[in-house]
Amino acid sequence: MLTSRPRDRYDVVVVGSGAAGLTAAVAAADAGLSVLVLEKAARLGGTSAVGGGVIWAPGNHVMAAAGFPDSAESARAYLGTGRMSAGNIAAYVADAPAAVRFLTGAGVRMRALARPDYHPEWPGAARGRGLDQEPFDPRPWPGLAELLRPPTYFPLITMAERDALAGAPADPDLLARRASEGIRTMGGALVGRLLVAALDRGVEVAASTPVTGLEPGWIVQAGREIHAPAVVLASGGFEWNPALRDAFLPYPVTPISAPGNTGEGLVLGLRAGAAVAEMTAVWGVPVLTPPTARYDGQPSGRMGNVEMTLPGSITVDPGGRRFVNEAVNYHDLNRAFGAIGSRAFLVFDRAYLDRYPVAGFTTPQDWMLQADSLDALAEAIGPALVSTVEEFNAGARRGEDPLFGRGASPQDRHLGDPAITPNPCLAPLERAPFFAVPIHAGVLGTAGGLATNGDGRVIDHDGAPIPGLYAAGNCAATLFRDSYPGGGATLGSAIVRAYRVGRHLGALARRADGRVASGG
Repeated sequence: MLTSRPRDRYDVVVVGSGAAGLTAAVAAADAGLSVLVLEKAARLGGTSAVGGGVIWAPGNHVMAAAGFPDSAESARAYLGTGRMSAGNIAAYVADAPAAVRFLTGAGVRMRALARPDYHPEWPGAARGRGLDQEPFDPRPWPGLAELLRPPTYFPLITMAERDALAGAPADPDLLARRASEGIRTMGGALVGRLLVAALDRGVEVAASTPVTGLEPGWIVQAGREIHAPAVVLASGGFEWNPALRDAFLPYPVTPISAPGNTGEGLVLGLRAGAAVAEMTAVWGVPVLTPPTARYDGQPSGRMGNVEMTLPGSITVDPGGRRFVNEAVNYHDLNRAFGAIGSRAFLVFDRAYLDRYPVAGFTTPQDWMLQADSLDALAEAIGPALVSTVEEFNAGARRGEDPLFGRGASPQDRHLGDPAITPNPCLAPLERAPFFAVPIHAGVLGTAGGLATNGDGRVIDHDGAPIPGLYAAGNCAATLFRDSYPGGGATLGSAIVRAYRVGRHLGALARRADGRVASGG
């Protein structure tokens, strides 16, 4: 139930109402524990509610039912190419399917996406490991729609529907109908169903209730003192905190998450003696920042990787040179932006704009640089632009990119335009006028944070668990050690750790006759 005045005592207090916090809350409530979720914002869901909602989970039963084969051996081989330890890989491969079963058992409805992993050339790569959210209709629960954080720029379609568009605009009639009915998709659908599951289990939720202090015991200060033997920090990353960004991140980034992610959970954990890990890591993505892009009153942006992948565009550095395969996965794209100073230009011609929206726009905009010739556009961008386009066009006409191999892999081609052959990611830039828009290194969230053990318990600098303190989501250090195995890795890391937290709390409750033992 939604509460404006929480009680003085609970078995578990969860700080943050995103997918990680709600998953932990539902799991704890299933164990018979009294649970309170505290959210500092007026709307619930955090960054989960405004994101894509995809969960990367190898070997799950949803993908198996959809006809996508997978095995634990393949998943372990695939993850073994990164920096994860063998033990952590084995635990993730075992726990991800269990977490998905838990979610579907709680009422979350998902389908497998036919997307390849982000590194299809690695051993063990597969399709179908990313799980999309089915549309969620909140009308059977009066008032629920008003509780959820609204979407940002994502249209009210599923990721499967978005993939099928191949870069084209969504059906305006479908969008209008879903908007009038209050339907939520993507991350909003995931949070909506998790919130229903939590409320059905008696979890209490308090919005507009920031946590200002945390004292061993645990005493949570949230306008009053609330006592609980277990506290779960799940309040998001620190990407909207300039001081923390400057202290930890290796290059400037533009966040496009919920602006409330200012690192309070991280600070609370640090004050409690927590260690941290992977503090330079982010869930990176190139970002377009039209001046109309605002969220919660803050300047924002939107993912630009689709625009970079589609045929008829290139991305160049401030000197006018290409510097990356524009169709590579967005996390690796973002690393390349960091190497050139975080800012570049997406360059395209009128034929491209006639076919594909740019930052949601299908007509020229005042904020787009526009010129009748490449020579004139080069004066605004960089002197190498003309020769760069000439070199690119020569290969694109053959369906080849000799410089970076754009469109050579299944992952590249997945977001291309299948109507363009022989390479769905390549077409020459030939038709005037020519356009350029700034594109920046961005983040869906920071990925470093509080260090935890295999049960999601926060650990101190000696590696010992801090009694009763847990962390999940972007408040905690990523399980993937700054790699991005596939679409939905952010939520995959968050959901699996939150599931582990709930499992551990349930085990403690069973040993303590239905309550979490203090100091467990």
